[in-house]
Amino acid sequence: MSNNDSFIDEVNDEVRRDRLYGMLRRYGWIAVLVIVLIVGGAAFTEWRKAQTRAEAEALGDAMLSALKLDDSAARAAAFSEIETGQPSARAVLNFLTASEEFEAGNVQEANAQLQEVANNNDVPLIYRQIASFKILGQGAATMSVEDRRAGYEALAQPGVPLRLLATEQLAMIDVETGDTDAAIARLKTILDDSEVTPDLQQRALQVIVALGGEPDLGANGANGN
Repeated sequence: MSNNDSFIDEVNDEVRRDRLYGMLRRYGWIAVLVIVLIVGGAAFTEWRKAQTRAEAEALGDAMLSALKLDDSAARAAAFSEIETGQPSARAVLNFLTASEEFEAGNVQEANAQLQEVANNNDVPLIYRQIASFKILGQGAATMSVEDRRAGYEALAQPGVPLRLLATEQLAMIDVETGDTDAAIARLKTILDDSEVTPDLQQRALQVIVALGGEPDLGANGANGN
């Protein structure tokens, strides 16, 4: 019985080996393909990382070279010529170009650069909001009071990071239009906000006092002094 069992085991082993070799001959290419894909994918990932790193370094070098130029018009021109496929990097270049254009007196071109950011849904929302805020600030001499008020009110909504700064600008519009009481009321809401910064708090206090109001610091004042 033991010899028979041994013989049967050998036969079974041989059959299993034949089946395994058959499977390898038939489907072995799949394993090879998987290995190639894994190795190739890892190599492609490393190549992309190196490519991204090189692009970032080239972008940084180009921006530094532009900043070294002597005047605002030349810097604006240099920034506008820098190419990048990254939406966020493009937005940063728009901001830099707008700043230089505004410094050079080219308000229309500066606003065009900012408007490009404000209209670009591929960049983070905060970038678009900052661009809108800057457009409103630079448009004080050319935009109507109603348009500026509507723009700042959109940025003064709860949850918007720029809401307190937008509220401050709305108060300045109230002062501009002679509505002192409304301005003081807005500025007091800034003082009562737990997220108010020391600089903004100080500015709000100064304007309230200048307008003849009585500032009430409350808890924020107690914490700030």
